[in-house]
Amino acid sequence: MAAENIDALFKRYGPAYRWLATITCVTGAMTGGLASTTVNVAFPDLMGTFGLGRDQAQLLSTGYFASQTLGMLLSAWLIKASGERTANIVALSLFLIGSAASGLAVDSATLMMGRVTQGISAGILQPLAMAVVFAVFPEGRKGFAMGIFSMGMVIAPTLGPTMGGLAIDMFNWRYIFLLTLPTTFLTLVLSAFFMPSRPLPKFLPKFDFLGTALLGAMLFGLLLGFSYGQRLGWTSYDIILLFALGIFGGVGFVYRQLKGDAPLVNLRLYTNMQFSAAALIAFFTECAFLTSTIMLPLFVQQIQHFTPFYSGLLLVPSGLLMLVLFPLSGRLADMIPPQYLVYAGLLSYSLSFGLMAGMDVNTPFWTVVWFTLFMRMGSAFTRPVTNATALSSLPTDQLHQGSSALNFTRKLGGALGANGMIVFLELRIPFHGDAFAAMQTSVNETGREMREQIMRLFTEAGVPEIAREPGAIQYMGDVILAQASTRGFQDAFAVLAIMAFMAIIPALMMAHLMKADAAAKKSGAAAVPAE
Repeated sequence: MAAENIDALFKRYGPAYRWLATITCVTGAMTGGLASTTVNVAFPDLMGTFGLGRDQAQLLSTGYFASQTLGMLLSAWLIKASGERTANIVALSLFLIGSAASGLAVDSATLMMGRVTQGISAGILQPLAMAVVFAVFPEGRKGFAMGIFSMGMVIAPTLGPTMGGLAIDMFNWRYIFLLTLPTTFLTLVLSAFFMPSRPLPKFLPKFDFLGTALLGAMLFGLLLGFSYGQRLGWTSYDIILLFALGIFGGVGFVYRQLKGDAPLVNLRLYTNMQFSAAALIAFFTECAFLTSTIMLPLFVQQIQHFTPFYSGLLLVPSGLLMLVLFPLSGRLADMIPPQYLVYAGLLSYSLSFGLMAGMDVNTPFWTVVWFTLFMRMGSAFTRPVTNATALSSLPTDQLHQGSSALNFTRKLGGALGANGMIVFLELRIPFHGDAFAAMQTSVNETGREMREQIMRLFTEAGVPEIAREPGAIQYMGDVILAQASTRGFQDAFAVLAIMAFMAIIPALMMAHLMKADAAAKKSGAAAVPAE
């Protein structure tokens, strides 16, 4: 098919092309968004199937977001090299391969490779889709276009856990990776007709492949090092080698971005203190947001014994609330100083995680839903305002670089922060388990009475005498593990509450810089004499 730009496609399909392109782009981007969260409700099943710990299972989510970061950096180059149509088709084909590899995986390595492939392709799809949707709408309706795109990006990850839970309850965990196949095939067909294309360039555009490899080494080393450190030993040769690889990759990536001819991320933007403060807020809030999407399904399934469907369902009301709050927060930011919305969002985050730190096996379903509503309010109030504040501090010619750097910081914070919090959870559970076990001595009257009551119940049930004592000890061990797990989750939620509250420090710095900048502009304007 001959190369056709957007103007040529409008001539071919008429005004309807705007919606044909939008449907194609939003469907493709939503497919990637859906895959990002469906796996979160399947962690218990995957842990049982492949013998994974929580620290390893969460790599299926954090690894997805880390590889999505790499895909976002690759997206612009791929579009320049092949055009939007080819880039979209390549990304969707990769997504199909990743979905099939994940759904048919017979070991954890294949499953992880499938998730990484999905993440890279989703990272290519989302910025590509946003750019095309932005381009096909006229100047006065571009805000409307971004509203449609943003709604799709909110709806997909909101419905992901519920659809994944339904698939697991009705079939098994493999079907969560097959849910996206229909929309992927549909978007492939639509892309061939409605995505713009361009002639192939004579020479490939410059791309920092070395910087991408160094970033990949950093993410690979740090994520795997943290995930396997508890199991292999923090001082083992393999873990030290992984951390060394991560640190080397990180230092090399920073040096390459500062000295290279075609940097992936303009690190000099971070010398702008207002931009840096906003980026730091984005880093911490994405860490809290992504960690919650992993830990909440784990908590309600492992501690409260919810089904996968119900664990996904509890996130739906909060996702729908975000659809309402995103445009509202944007409107409020035009009416009141934006830093107040950031304060409100961070306090909402802190309050929600503080409340979650008190959850246990008896916390009702709708109470957990209310806690998630508070948390999503935090995201709705901080994300749009942080984006706008960061980009407004930059000159016009740096907006695209600033957007890329801010999204890079946010995704990096989500992947590394969530990984670190799950490791913290894995450390706290055995800590509490050892503490509880140490209390079960002969002088502990409560423990002795509980053991005697259990043995009495075994006697009444006709359990042979030889099995009563071991059975009672086993049961008490299960009770201790359950209580230790609850305390571990509570500790992790408490740390997230503190982290969200501490993010108020860069928010205060950002507010101070905004006031100073506004005062400088006002004094500069006053110094110009009126004609």
